[in-house]
Amino acid sequence: MAKVFPHSQGPVLDPFVSLEKETFTLWMKSLVCQTNGCTVFDSNGDIVYRIDNYDKKCSSKVYLMDLRGRVLVTIRRKRLLQIVGCWYGYRWNPDAGEEKPWFQVKTYGRLICTGSSACQVTVGFDKYWVVKLGSKQAFRIVNIDREVIAEVKQKQLSSGISLGDDVLTLVVEPHIDHSLIMAIVTVYGLINYKL
Repeated sequence: MAKVFPHSQGPVLDPFVSLEKETFTLWMKSLVCQTNGCTVFDSNGDIVYRIDNYDKKCSSKVYLMDLRGRVLVTIRRKRLLQIVGCWYGYRWNPDAGEEKPWFQVKTYGRLICTGSSACQVTVGFDKYWVVKLGSKQAFRIVNIDREVIAEVKQKQLSSGISLGDDVLTLVVEPHIDHSLIMAIVTVYGLINYKL
C-alpha cells in the first residue's frame, strides 16, 4: 500500500527565528550614498537587514528590508500629544487592504521603577520594554518578567578595543523573531539617534 507522505518532512522553521543565541553587527550607516540608514550583518559577515531612509533624517515612515531590498516591515510614526510618541510596525503584505499593526512602540520619559528612560512595546498580547543602559548607545529589550531578550551595546574587538559610535553589537536570545527585534531597534534608533 502506498504511503500518503512517503518522505518525512522536517518542521518548517521561521527564517527569522533561531534555536540559538545570535549576534549581529549594526553599522549605523546606509550602503546607499546620500541616504540615512543602517546595515545589519550576521555573525558570518553577511548583510541580513538594511534600513534606507531616502527622504530625510528621522522620517515618519521607514522600511526594514532584507539584503535584496524586499520590505519586511513598514514602520510609521503617529504623534499622540507632544509628550508621547507612538510608532506602529506593519508586516509587509502587498495584497493587504486594511492593515493591522504587528507591533506598537510608545515612548515614555523616565520610569519611576527603573529610573531610566524607556519605550513600551506591544506585540499582540505580549509586552516588552526597551530600557536604556549606562552608555549612549547601550539598551536592552526585556519581557514582562524582566528577562533580557535582546541587548545592544557598542561593538568591541576581542582585544577590547571599541569600534566607533556607529558600530554596535546586537545579541538576540533563542526563539525570538529577529525581524521584530530589528524593527524595535530601528524605532529606538529613530527616537534617540535620529536614524
